[in-house]
Amino acid sequence: MNIRYRVELSEAERDELKALLGGGKHAARKLKRAQILLAAAAGVVDEEVARTVGVGGSTVYRTKRRFVLGNLEAALSEEPRRGAARKLNGKEEALLVATACSKPPAGRARWTLELLAGEMVKLTEHGELSRETVRRRLAENDLKPWRKDMWCIPEVDGTYVARMEDVLDLYAAPADPKRPVVCFDESPTQLIGEVRQPIPATPGQLERYDCEYRRNGTANLFVFLDAHQPWRTVKVTDRPRLRRMHA
Repeated sequence: MNIRYRVELSEAERDELKALLGGGKHAARKLKRAQILLAAAAGVVDEEVARTVGVGGSTVYRTKRRFVLGNLEAALSEEPRRGAARKLNGKEEALLVATACSKPPAGRARWTLELLAGEMVKLTEHGELSRETVRRRLAENDLKPWRKDMWCIPEVDGTYVARMEDVLDLYAAPADPKRPVVCFDESPTQLIGEVRQPIPATPGQLERYDCEYRRNGTANLFVFLDAHQPWRTVKVTDRPRLRRMHA
């Protein structure tokens, strides 16, 4: 089945891509993905995009798919490579997230990838940690410590780390039917819509679909689940809603 994804950029997304290409140092693969998205949004066919950008057709397809099914950040980021063991375990990743959301060191306006890598070497048993490992883990958690639009933790000290580990140990503990571990979270999800209407069936001809998708807004998912049981409850709304929770 030939599935196509339509790239439609907002003005903010278009400006971000142009700024990415216009200045600063970025990986060549990331710059190529930005070029792919801009060309696709301008209506250039995939074959021509692949030729002018200097990539394979599969790269064009994957970049467009990740944009439509995810967001701009997902389309520009590296896909996780198979077979390589994760450098940080679950607790260490949680510690990295907490550190990135805390106040930066004295004399620093914000955390950088290098500072976070150095701090993780101090807080864990790793002898070294690359900035790329830090960047990947932060990208998975949608964190950008150099921006201000984020929640913050006042200080990552021994007390905070001990409490964090208590929570992580709770998830790792064996299931106890008398003490269920119920989790709640809210997350926006990207919706996709079909661009073309299906061709109705006729005598001797099956109904036919031309599979082309584009982004179609977002919805908010409110999810309740038991960490140790195969049940979950999901509520979908078209906008965030704050509700009072009762135990």
